[in-house]
Amino acid sequence: MAPPAQCLDTVTGATGQNGTVPVIGHTPEKKMQCHNLLDADEFRLQGHQVIDFIAEYYSGMGDHPVHPSVTPGFLRNLLPTEAPSHPEPDAFSSALKDVRDIILPGMTHWQSPRHFAHFPASSSTVGALGEALTAGINVVPFTWAASPAAAELEMVVVDWLGKALHLPESLLFAGGGGGTILGTSCEAILCTLVAARDRKLAEIGENRICDLVVYCSDQTHFAFRKAARIAGIQRDHCRAIHTCHSDMFALSPTELQAAMQADVDAGLVPLFLCATIGTTQTTAVDPIGELCAVTAPHGVWVHVDAAYAGSALVCPEFTYVIHGVEAVDSFSMNAHKWLLANNDCCTMWVKKPSALVAALGTEQEYILKDAASEGHDVVDYKDWNMTLTRRFRALKMWLVLRCYGIQGLRDHIRSHVRMAVAFEKMVRADERFEVVTDRTFALVCFRLRPQDKFGGEKTANDLNRGLLEEVNAVTSGPYMSAANVGGMFMLRCAVGSTLTEEHHVDDAWKVVQDQASAILRKMEIIYSSR
Repeated sequence: MAPPAQCLDTVTGATGQNGTVPVIGHTPEKKMQCHNLLDADEFRLQGHQVIDFIAEYYSGMGDHPVHPSVTPGFLRNLLPTEAPSHPEPDAFSSALKDVRDIILPGMTHWQSPRHFAHFPASSSTVGALGEALTAGINVVPFTWAASPAAAELEMVVVDWLGKALHLPESLLFAGGGGGTILGTSCEAILCTLVAARDRKLAEIGENRICDLVVYCSDQTHFAFRKAARIAGIQRDHCRAIHTCHSDMFALSPTELQAAMQADVDAGLVPLFLCATIGTTQTTAVDPIGELCAVTAPHGVWVHVDAAYAGSALVCPEFTYVIHGVEAVDSFSMNAHKWLLANNDCCTMWVKKPSALVAALGTEQEYILKDAASEGHDVVDYKDWNMTLTRRFRALKMWLVLRCYGIQGLRDHIRSHVRMAVAFEKMVRADERFEVVTDRTFALVCFRLRPQDKFGGEKTANDLNRGLLEEVNAVTSGPYMSAANVGGMFMLRCAVGSTLTEEHHVDDAWKVVQDQASAILRKMEIIYSSR
């Protein structure tokens, strides 16, 4: 069937679909201009414009400040308050010009080689083109029948990736488990939490939902507490267990055991543990195997959130961080963070897919049934997540795995780790600074050492807060962020942009040193006059 055409009445401006013209105001003498909304030639022309635009953006990335100097409302004041009623002449080219002149100057450039503030939103040529291909094909694979190849490719890709990350076979389709590709780890946490909730309530009775308790550390991403609220867990039944510097802010099995036993003694029901591999603030690693040993007697569902650090598991030298993972119920990681898949691409694996389907499955409506799938054990991914409409993300991940290969992904991860190691060495070589937490992956947490003559620990946080502000104020300099853990304010340097090279890391450290020198000189003047 031909795609719909939009027909413009050149006298009245009215439009109709598929060649039809509104009856009102129509006379046979009027000329019609019909525009195919999926015209191949126009698509090629505008597609080339977009590709050229993106290519120029990347090649000129160094010209952009990483973080914009704008105030709230700046863009709304530059754009009209209403959408145009008719397309302007050469509208697409005009819109691209506005992207370049108005929108890009107000963006934080996450792909900048000087972006060290957040965990990466990694990009690659194949990842970006995979997104374009997915958008162009534009299917909605909510069931096997809705797009058989899309459903089966997703099954293949999650097993490919799971094997590449050295996950146990019990989490893969090949071993009786299975996986799916979602948008973010937030979705993965919520889906597994709902599955755990329904499984537990089936055992103890639905009227006991108010007795359910969930567990995490005080370093667990806030997405878990948000998911718990959505899932109906009482706010005061989310146990965020205290961590300490001596354990590098990892969750203590001893503290977890004490918390669970106290809840059991109070007549409550332990439900779910969200353990983390690579926490957001400092990339702390929770001891998976020891935690599973604590939760097992209580029948607690254990989910591992490896949103950032999961990508590093492609390298065999990092697999030690998931020791004991065979005992977990589910595992998720964001390939869009560090594995070149572009936003968005979160992969979630579960040991018992039936638990997901029991909690999230829907009755199959007649329109969704397909004779070809009758009698076959097909996967309908609508029953594995919250949404019915979903994207064909597997195509992008499949292209990334095919075009870069496992070894190419390892090289990518290792290059960033090497640069982080180099940055860490530079910090340690300057006696004014200290590395606050162990560097495990490609994040370095550091600060200016407290100095007694400047007030010691009492002023250390303000000193480092001022340093971060000065570093980020350098227009051509790096963009960094902060963590405040265990009462310590520290700077975070997260190496991860696809475009980052060694000289960007060296330049970033030089900026940090220069700004530190300026701040310390000011402190000398202030305290010498007292």
